[in-house]
Amino acid sequence: MKNCISFDSLWSGFHIATMENGQYNRLEDAAIGVTDKRISWIGKQSDLPTYQASVEHDLGGGWVTPGLIDCHTHLVFGGNRANEFEQRLNGVSYKEISENGGGIAASVNATRQETHQQLAFSAKRRLIALLKDGVTTVEIKSGYGLSLEHEVKMLQVARSLQDQLPVEIKTTCLAAHALPPEFKGRADDYIDYLCAELLPEIARLKLADAVDAFCEGIAFSPAQVERYFKVAQSLNLPVKIHSEQLTSLGGTALATRYQALSADHIEYITEDDVIAMANSNTVAVLLPGAFFTLKETQKPPIALLRQHNVPMAIATDANPGTSPVLSLRLMMNMACTLFGLTPEEALAGVTTHAAQALGCADSHGVLGLGKVADFVCWDIESPGELSYWLGGELLKTRVKAGEICNV
Repeated sequence: MKNCISFDSLWSGFHIATMENGQYNRLEDAAIGVTDKRISWIGKQSDLPTYQASVEHDLGGGWVTPGLIDCHTHLVFGGNRANEFEQRLNGVSYKEISENGGGIAASVNATRQETHQQLAFSAKRRLIALLKDGVTTVEIKSGYGLSLEHEVKMLQVARSLQDQLPVEIKTTCLAAHALPPEFKGRADDYIDYLCAELLPEIARLKLADAVDAFCEGIAFSPAQVERYFKVAQSLNLPVKIHSEQLTSLGGTALATRYQALSADHIEYITEDDVIAMANSNTVAVLLPGAFFTLKETQKPPIALLRQHNVPMAIATDANPGTSPVLSLRLMMNMACTLFGLTPEEALAGVTTHAAQALGCADSHGVLGLGKVADFVCWDIESPGELSYWLGGELLKTRVKAGEICNV
């Protein structure tokens, strides 16, 4: 047919929040054409040119947004730490628990004991909960293995989940998460091991999309993290950092010197840190679940981040100790109620800016021409409801790479 556009699929019967430039950019009575798993047409349905489509879907109302992106999780781990939750409620601090063999060390012990199959089984259950919340892309960190054998095991399990469920997985090597028991009192030796043996092998096996480190008094110093980052950079692996969560050590500023994709937690960052983030295009990843669970009082400096136009992402930080969270929509609400974000900023934080935090903004996080056709149709009357409702089944249809993939 002359002057006829062909689509693999055409989707209609909804309004759209495209989230271009981090804003709703509403399109009412809209349609999306998909070709080769990417968006090949988007606009008002009344503006559709002459077309033919292999299949057409009328979603019957609601709002479509980009598929949600959880850009900071620790979904693969053994056991759980519900006992520590009780301890904290009885007045024991996170630092005290860590110093007494709990915290990350407890999860390391449990993770090392479990097989690939056991880890995959529990991680899959947690991941399904996120997918039911509208998530289509998830980052999963290692960091509970802390040896080559077990870090490889964790990353392999994380990658395998993409073959079992309709989701895109980004993997991050967080071997500099804590000091393993065999290196007790020898933090510099452990960093030497990571730099000389672990990171090069992880890179050779192509198991990680990025490298992360925990820069805190209970973890690693800026000088130790810098050695780790230098090796990551030499292996062409982008870096991220857990920093300024409990204290101000300078980890965020260090990460910006290595053009970090993101700095995460950042409750204690200074204005100089914020300026450095702006200059390096480093995304601020806000983790209200950990803030809430640990009953923290120091909030990230949202006004400074806005003032200097630092993009703010939001993630679950799903982990067994400090953020046992399996709802990204709940984190959107908490980012609004606890940190003062607007619902529009919150939605950008789990779409546009979350994609930036994973280094995939060219293909994800926005509904636009050429983007991967990951989108969700919600049973809502306005996009702000995604931050408003605490729970509830708002998801109508979840589309991954142009295919309906409800779970």
